[in-house]
Amino acid sequence: MRVLGFGDNIVDRFVDRGTDYPGGNSVNVAVYARRSGVEAAYLGVFGDDDLGRFLRESIAAQNVAMDHCVVRTGESGLSTLRVDDGERVFLGWNGGGVTVREPLRLDPELTAYISGFDLVHSSVYSRSESELPRLGASGPLVMFDLSSEDEYRTPAYLDRVCPYADLVLLSCSHLDETATHALLAEAVDRGAGMALATRGVDGAIARTDRWSVTAPARKAGDAEPLVDTMGCGDAFLAGFAISLVREGWATGALLHREAVERALREGAGAAYEQCFVEGAFGHGRPVG
Repeated sequence: MRVLGFGDNIVDRFVDRGTDYPGGNSVNVAVYARRSGVEAAYLGVFGDDDLGRFLRESIAAQNVAMDHCVVRTGESGLSTLRVDDGERVFLGWNGGGVTVREPLRLDPELTAYISGFDLVHSSVYSRSESELPRLGASGPLVMFDLSSEDEYRTPAYLDRVCPYADLVLLSCSHLDETATHALLAEAVDRGAGMALATRGVDGAIARTDRWSVTAPARKAGDAEPLVDTMGCGDAFLAGFAISLVREGWATGALLHREAVERALREGAGAAYEQCFVEGAFGHGRPVG
């Protein structure tokens, strides 16, 4: 199995710790896939500044390939956060830097490269929407993180993404179960092969055009204090999707409900383990 993260990378600066960590939705999924034992790569744009070098070195240390990445002149993406009782709290970001301003566009060479993967992941933070038709036609399964912001849930935006995605992820911890089911149904109606909602301590829901499956979260006990929740959603998605591919999920293949139930448990386990990791995948360094 080969998994590719396509799009965003960023440095997460925890101001309460005075520590920078490597991250980014697309990077995280590739790193978590590699940690689960599958071959993984990242494809995107890095800034040529010190933070960009820090990101490249940290990702390489995870044995994630970056053979086709590009370094452009400009600053790297930087987000600022703090941790309150184990929960990450975003304070702001610089807009994603050169990674977002000048994202990769898929030429025939990159499209051929991508065709060698089983699963490609991207997100709203990657500015990759225009490339989704090419991704969808290149052969691998495509999954896309729709995050939690309302701007990425309008009918117009869903119509740009869902027809080209085999799986979309929506963060729904701020929604009740009824609203979550309605949002998942809309994503599927607009073309997504499957929609997955993560709801924090309330578990997760997966929906296709035939059925929906609900699974509880795996919760930490009082004797297991959380480090932080950075990357938990990405870990859930990686664990969920890799489980499905191992069960035979492929373009055009029919998903069985029992396989999705098992995948939800795998995702919950991966998210639980991520709660005890600093930042997205460690490699923290003091803010310089």
